Amino acid sequence: MNCNLNRLINDFRNQTYLTIWKHMNAMAVNYAVYSNRIKGFAPYLYNCDIYIYADSRNMVVVCVDCSNHKQKQCYNETQNIDMMIYEPGCEPRESTVWKLKQTMEIMKSRLHKSQASLKVYGILLTEDAINNAYELEDDWEKNNIKVISNCSHLNLRRAGVNTDDDLAGKVYFDIVTDESIDAKPEPKDESEDEEFNEFEQMLYDFVNDKLEDNDGVFGLMARDCAAEDTEESPAEEPEPQEPQEPETPTTKSETIDQNLGLSVDIEVLEPIDNPREELDKMIGCDDIKRRMDELVALTTYNKTMQELFPNSKQHEVSLHSVFLGRPGTGKTTVCKIFGSLLHQAGALSKGHVVLCDRGTFIGTLWGDEERSVRQVLEKAKGGVLMIDEAYLLNGKNENDPGKLVLQLLMNILADESQRDIAVVLCGYKDQMEKLLEMNPGLQSRFPNKFEFQDFSVNELLEITQSRVKHYKYQFTDQAWDKYRAMLNQAYQVRDPQTWGNARFVANQLDRIYIQHATRCVKQKPEDKQEWRQLTADDIVPIEVAKKKQKIGFKNKFGGS
Repeated sequence: MNCNLNRLINDFRNQTYLTIWKHMNAMAVNYAVYSNRIKGFAPYLYNCDIYIYADSRNMVVVCVDCSNHKQKQCYNETQNIDMMIYEPGCEPRESTVWKLKQTMEIMKSRLHKSQASLKVYGILLTEDAINNAYELEDDWEKNNIKVISNCSHLNLRRAGVNTDDDLAGKVYFDIVTDESIDAKPEPKDESEDEEFNEFEQMLYDFVNDKLEDNDGVFGLMARDCAAEDTEESPAEEPEPQEPQEPETPTTKSETIDQNLGLSVDIEVLEPIDNPREELDKMIGCDDIKRRMDELVALTTYNKTMQELFPNSKQHEVSLHSVFLGRPGTGKTTVCKIFGSLLHQAGALSKGHVVLCDRGTFIGTLWGDEERSVRQVLEKAKGGVLMIDEAYLLNGKNENDPGKLVLQLLMNILADESQRDIAVVLCGYKDQMEKLLEMNPGLQSRFPNKFEFQDFSVNELLEITQSRVKHYKYQFTDQAWDKYRAMLNQAYQVRDPQTWGNARFVANQLDRIYIQHATRCVKQKPEDKQEWRQLTADDIVPIEVAKKKQKIGFKNKFGGS
């Protein structure tokens, strides 16, 4: 499996007792991961704080063991992980590692019964000093568990969480915390009903987000139906061209070594063939497209002038940019296109895009940050280095290692030899502007600012139609009216600080697709065209996070 698909787990797997809390707090502002904290998990971990992190493919369960053993000891764990710990001269007691393993089995059973297949990974934080932990790490890892021992003051520790209900991981959090699922029977054996198996597999594939393109099960079914239509009836008039989703670039994973004991995966996107066409496909973003064209035009002009007049003075063009905007406004998508545009204009030799964030740079040893920065810049040479949520590098602590990363970037980019690269800093507008204000050097190093506005209701409806057509679906008139009315209502009561824009639409459509697939599997419509038709029954209620009420005290004059 591609390492990028397991990034949530891999990031946690690389943490130590020095970095784990910092990483957990960083997850609270990661808008690709849903996270929440619960007080205990029956029946094994009822005395522990449990943090659950979930995206569309992976789940990490962090158990904070505040049992206050605070003693040096040796575990006699084996690959099967023993229930009891026996120590010379001590009363035997239950292994917390075993309790975590049993809890993970319960969660995986609930996911399985709900037709969801996520990889579940466990982290145990304990104050125990496990003397022989190094001997057991391989056995623990075989059970998808990492133990971080010798922690301190766990009863005083709290990590932030991201409880945004619009995130895909919220569905899986609800599943693993729903005790009523335990009473459900195990899913039907595929061999029992071959006719039902195909429909069940379609639902299973969709729930696990495997439909990334038209080569998925529904895509194959749609093409099969289309082929049958061709055989049975004469060719129809071609439909008008609709706006399409931008092409998804080919992705690969590479690794950088922060130190001898810690490596980090980074995502690399290969350049695309028709970047300008892909930019045109994007809905809205008119000002972004114009500004992008201007920057590319000036770069192309410089190259042409150098060829025509080799001794003429060239305009200085900095490719380093800042992308400002909330989640779901297209920042990452445009960045993917940006590298290929600059490559076609001759400004970059390769045009690929390297994606990273704070966790890519921050290590555990002195000097890790410099090693990480130099390795990442080397891999991004000839293309674009995108730093997502870049404002997180500007920590409140004066000694925060993220500040060193920013300084290293500015020092290296000041080198005239570092011309064959474009660095893009992405993040919320307010936080990014504070970052630039507090670091005057960044203002001059990153002169290009692109502000991504929230989508309007009409643009969100256009995005909806584009995404639905990607799977060859169609709304009935009643379904479209119902969806449009619900989306408009959700937009009116949205919280601008948490509104997901296109991501909100994508998450809502995922729920509609699941409802549609479930209905079709149960009803098995005889008319094959109904398998492509989204009806009013498929339009599930839209959930919008309510604005958080500010807590304050009124003074004697009635103010707060």
